[in-house]
This record gives sequence, structure tokens and C-alpha cells, in this order.
Amino acid sequence: MEKKIRNSLKYILWGAVAIVLLYFSFRGVNWKDFGDALKECRWEWVLVSMLLGGFVFFLRGLRWQMLLRPIDPSTRALTCFNAMNICMLVNLVLPRVGEVVRCGFITKNSARDAEGKRLASFDKVLGTVVIDRIWDVISIVVVLFLLLSVMWDRFGAFFRDTIFSGLGGAAALWWIVALVLLAGGGFIWLCYRLRERGKVWGKVWGIIAGIGDGLRSCLHMKKSWLFIAYTAVIWLCYWLMSATIIWALADIDPASVGPELGASIEKVRSLGMADALFLMFAGALSTLVPVPGGFGAFHTVVAGALLSVYGLPFSVGLIFATLSHESQIVMELVLGAASYGYETVHKEA
Repeated sequence: MEKKIRNSLKYILWGAVAIVLLYFSFRGVNWKDFGDALKECRWEWVLVSMLLGGFVFFLRGLRWQMLLRPIDPSTRALTCFNAMNICMLVNLVLPRVGEVVRCGFITKNSARDAEGKRLASFDKVLGTVVIDRIWDVISIVVVLFLLLSVMWDRFGAFFRDTIFSGLGGAAALWWIVALVLLAGGGFIWLCYRLRERGKVWGKVWGIIAGIGDGLRSCLHMKKSWLFIAYTAVIWLCYWLMSATIIWALADIDPASVGPELGASIEKVRSLGMADALFLMFAGALSTLVPVPGGFGAFHTVVAGALLSVYGLPFSVGLIFATLSHESQIVMELVLGAASYGYETVHKEA
């Protein structure tokens, strides 16, 4: 009962954070310009962005299937796709809970061994989710490296003044990473040593060992090059999703909107693919704040990046952020509801 209360308070807290971020982000918005931009932008490009988002979920399902196959060869691509969609649907309300839901969904649909146990037990599936997320982190680091090594003159000041300074510098960041790894390693060693001295320690070690099995599944993947190819295409799609929103706003006729927005549209037209890559990275950073559906955090970070680097008014940056974020929220709702409906009907049949 106490655990449920703590979880409820945690979700209420992060929900309140999202509301506060949204309030402070939108409180100074010129609503006439905001409405004009939504009316005059090219919605065809927004639709392309939404379709790319749906394609990303499909590719993420295929990539996750490759991690699950060494554990349970019967894992279907459709099951992984539906699990991903339902996961995103749950995360819109309860951040991070969707990851638990998709693990349970795969376990429930897993085949059984000769003893009647699920081949893809929950802890093993959780290990594959950890690997899946690790690859996302690696991808973000690669994007950051590309941005800083090729376009430091353009974006370096933003990362130095906004991100690295907030972390207390690169040295502090490495100390934080080292301490986290040391603490995690120490906890795993302690669980191993005490695994036979009590049911609780034995159960915890069993979960850790299962996660380890899931992590090792990547070593037994067939066609590992395909896994890397899926990852590359996924992030290419994210890049294009950012670019299509730029194109949607760039096609607005400056004469059809107010003077401030019209002047900003001229700046938006000067943005290219490198800028789309930067904005994609800025959006990815917002996921570090575990608010429901990224509401508020995405808008604040992306609009702030557009203001800091390009001098675009914060209110104009919010138009870009809103089109980017809310269009994908709609796609997540559609796909999540469709997958949930399909699995419900399929189960009853």
C-alpha cells in the first residue's frame, strides 16, 4: 500500500512539473502569431513527420526483436511492434512505466519450455530493454560528437554555456559517471556474495542474473550488421522529422502573418540539415526529464535552443516545438490505441 502511495505521489509530482514547465513556457506567447503559424504552415510536411515517427516505432520493434530472438526464437515482429506502441501510450500518462509494461507484454506472449516456464522471462526481457536504451545513448553521443567535431563554431557555445556549465564542467561529468558505475558494481558484487544468505538477496541476484542474460543476448544476435543498420535508419528518421517541421514553417508567407513572426520565418528559411540535426539532439536531451509524454520539457529545451543559437523569439520556438511534439503525440495515441485494440481482439479470439 505504501509503495502504491509513493508511486502515485511520484507521478503526481512529475505531472505537476510538466504543468509548471508548460505554464512558464507559454505564458508570454503571442497567441495570434501562434494561431496564424498553425493555420499557414504546410501541414503536408507535418504529416510526413508523423509518418516518419510511425516508421520509427516499426523499426524499433524490428530491432528489439533481434535482441529477443536469442532468448525466445518464436518472438514475432508484430508482437514487438505492438509492445512498443503500447509502451509509448502508457508513457504519455506514467513516465517510464511503459518500459515495464512492454517487458510484461513480451513475457506474457512468450513460448514455454519443457518445464512450462516462459522462455522470455521478465528479467531477461528487461535486460534487452536496457541494451535497447544503451544503444539510444550511444546514438545520442555519436550525434553530439558529429555536431561538436564538424560544427563547433556554430553550436559549441550552446553546449559549453548551457549543458557543460550546468554539469560543472566535463571533469564533474566524468566523476559522476565513475561514481555511478562504482556504486552499481559494488551493489552487484554484494548481491552475488549474499545470494545464498536469504530469500531477498537470492531473489535480487536472480533478477540481476536474468538481466545479465538479456544483456548477453546481443552477443548471440544473427546479422548484427542489420541491428546497426536499423539504428542508423531510426536516427536518420528522427533527423528528417526535425527537418520536415522546419520546412513546414519555412513555407509560411511572411506577408500573411504578423511582423515579428514574419521576420522569424525569414530566419527559419535559412536553417538547413545541420540545424535540423542540432534541434533533433536538443529534443533528445529533453527526455532526461521524466515528465509525462515530455510535455513542457521538450517545449522548453527546444524553444530555448532556438533562442540561444539562432536568436529566434522564444514564442516562435514554441511553435516549432509544438508542431514537432504534438504531432508525434497524436501518432503515438493512434498507434498505441490501434495496437491495444488489436491485441485485445486477438486475445479474445
